[in-house]
Amino acid sequence: MPDFEPFERVLLTIEYDGSAFYGWQRQARLRSVQEELERALARATGRETTVWGASRTDAGVNATGQRAHFHNYSTIPAEKFPFVLNTMLPPDVRVTAARVVPEWLHARFSCRGKIYTYRIHNARHASAIRRNWTTHIPVPMDEGKMQAAALRLLGTHDFGAFQASGGTAKSTVRTLYDISVTREGDDITIVVAGSAFLYNMVRILAGTLVAIGQDRLSPDALDEALATQNRLLLGVTAPASGLELTRIFYDLDGERPEKWSVNDKYIGDFPVDESAGG
Repeated sequence: MPDFEPFERVLLTIEYDGSAFYGWQRQARLRSVQEELERALARATGRETTVWGASRTDAGVNATGQRAHFHNYSTIPAEKFPFVLNTMLPPDVRVTAARVVPEWLHARFSCRGKIYTYRIHNARHASAIRRNWTTHIPVPMDEGKMQAAALRLLGTHDFGAFQASGGTAKSTVRTLYDISVTREGDDITIVVAGSAFLYNMVRILAGTLVAIGQDRLSPDALDEALATQNRLLLGVTAPASGLELTRIFYDLDGERPEKWSVNDKYIGDFPVDESAGG
């Protein structure tokens, strides 16, 4: 018998509605996305299978571009896993892409950057349909002020003030490559691309921009917080329901997060070239 059983390292792209989950990470007696995936993989491959996720999203956080890897010892081709797993997964989780990747790639530790989206329904009344993927804020906001303030955060800074209690990062220095705040009707969308993010960093950023957009906080608070690392200078942590993990970057096929704009559009693992036909 050989000492080594051959396998392929498969990288999944995953979408989920986080409203009924207690987060990504497996937890005793609490529903998690990781557990649902591992249960489906066990049924599909006939053996217990561990899934390593790129981001340990919190309870209530959604994802369209979460990524995770596992070791495939079965004869199922990697590209078939979305079809196989989606017949076994609950309706609030879907695998949208799968591919074989080099053995050096680890879904979490090989990550080169991420894009997060935060959605706000800025209307007098809450939306029944969009309640699971937006945050309702009835007080009017000025998205132009929010955008102008957000641009102060671009580049490399110590974002220690943007980390919630319980964060365990050894370094709080991060780089933001791009950020945008846009409005379409009653919906305001914040999109942030960066090298990595601290615990609750995007939700703190969103809560702070909301306060600035409502003239409850001066944009100068952002500069002061970066200089002093004082969390109390910033706004509240925005609710989890508005947050979406949109994309994870690796050193695959020339992916470089610093070259991507938050205005780019994506299908699966590839950027869309809108100049091309089809």
